Amino acid sequence: ANVVASYDTDKVGFVADFVFGPRGTEAVFGSSGSQNIINQLYGYLNLSDKVKVTLGNFNTFLGYEVISPTGNFNYSTSYMFSYGPFSHSGLKVDFDLGSGFTAMGGIFNPTDATDFNPTGEFFYGGQLGYSNDNGGAWVNLLTDGDFVQVDLTTGWNATEALYLGVNTTMASDNFDGVAGYVQYTTSEALTLGVRLEYFEDRGLGLLLGEESDMESVTDLTFSANYKIGNLVIIPEFRMDMYSRSDMIVVDGETGETGDNLSSFLLAAVYAF
Repeated sequence: ANVVASYDTDKVGFVADFVFGPRGTEAVFGSSGSQNIINQLYGYLNLSDKVKVTLGNFNTFLGYEVISPTGNFNYSTSYMFSYGPFSHSGLKVDFDLGSGFTAMGGIFNPTDATDFNPTGEFFYGGQLGYSNDNGGAWVNLLTDGDFVQVDLTTGWNATEALYLGVNTTMASDNFDGVAGYVQYTTSEALTLGVRLEYFEDRGLGLLLGEESDMESVTDLTFSANYKIGNLVIIPEFRMDMYSRSDMIVVDGETGETGDNLSSFLLAAVYAF
């Protein structure tokens, strides 16, 4: 669950975003003790109607999916989202360039280091974007000079009923992936959607839990969103198909491993 308190004027604003439950606290793993309920805590200043300065701890600008389930169509998350980044602590400046174009630049603590800077080093981020009434596209960059992550996020309404989205990311020699999102609205209450993702681990051990040669996984997720007022019911079926036959435990009693896993969930998401 997320509880958000905010204050906003024409010139200044403040946001405090608290998370409760395992989904939220796992995304705020860089904070210790009771502080891992703080998802975001930042203030901002509008220098003009074209320039905004933000200081504090805020969720990442990279990627398609977000921490709060109210911002996602699928309830389960992609591998690209799961391996971050999640949050940044630092300073960023957003620019409205006009005609739908935007830009952002910032300096941050190491990724997901929300309380303090543990190394004394800094990351630098940037974004170029374009959006209109039908959707948008954003190119994102995060680097400390050695590590470089480049990300493309885009989504468009192809028709009044059909939405198409794409996210792709590449993180130095660590991992890369690509995902496509298709959603079709059948009525005011019901939307059907599918996510297809391919994710590569280049030897970090993200998938196996130990360093190894490059491994990969394909995630195919079917979801429905049924809206009842502010409540969204999400039945979801997901298949994860791995490149090796020993990458997932398929039988907890015998310890038998396999190369695929199927799961079904039923989620209820309420926003107010």
